[in-house]
Amino acid sequence: MHFVRANGGIVHYADEGPRSGRAIVFINSLGTDFRIWDDVAAPLVRDKRVIRFDKRGHGLSSHDVQAGSIADFASDLAALLDHLRSGPATIVGLSIGGMIAQELYRLRPDLVASLVLNDTGHKIGTDEFWSGRIAAVESGGLDAIADAVMQRWLTEDYRTKYPDMVGGWKAMLSRTPKEGYLAACRAISKADLTEGAKKIRTPTTVIVGDQDLSTPPDLARELASLVPGAKLEIVQGAGHLPCIEKPVVLRSLIEAHLEWAAR
Repeated sequence: MHFVRANGGIVHYADEGPRSGRAIVFINSLGTDFRIWDDVAAPLVRDKRVIRFDKRGHGLSSHDVQAGSIADFASDLAALLDHLRSGPATIVGLSIGGMIAQELYRLRPDLVASLVLNDTGHKIGTDEFWSGRIAAVESGGLDAIADAVMQRWLTEDYRTKYPDMVGGWKAMLSRTPKEGYLAACRAISKADLTEGAKKIRTPTTVIVGDQDLSTPPDLARELASLVPGAKLEIVQGAGHLPCIEKPVVLRSLIEAHLEWAAR
């Protein structure tokens, strides 16, 4: 395990693979830690530098979770990448991670060589949705929403075939620090990155599961239409977390993105 003080907090991270060539940085989603990328990242580290980390208030990272904007999360990542001397990297962000990736580009374009925006949007959810989610967690903790979240994260087919795996992902969600989860919810609820998306000028691929209930394909299409020159890829048979349900497909799309971005 590796830890570093960055932007006023302690960040837990993994930095694997050879140092030659461009790094790939993975940002996890709400209520998860960087282990959701295991099956995508493992084959990549043989010949690519792969950086993963737990965002503030999640996994083993700690920060002042009262700070509540997507810019705060992006500044954490910028400080980590500065520490690691990553140089411009391909940033792969999932859900809130995709919002953090967009905001990182706005704040520190020197750190972003290209973007893979995975199951995310320029604005996610409504005020009503987030106020309901926050109220439920405040009153009942993460256990109160865990079953409903599994239905939004994972397809019915996956939940039926792999109940033990679902139990594991549910445990990951339930063990997320409550205040860290709530801070991330508040950050998402306040974020509207529409104007920033229009100003992105780096190769961008938008990816979404065809059965994603949290950030549906129509939202991905809208995001891709905002980013000049962005490509859209839809993963068949996947919900909100293709990195779990379809890691081989997702990895192939990331590799195709890297080839396209290098031209």
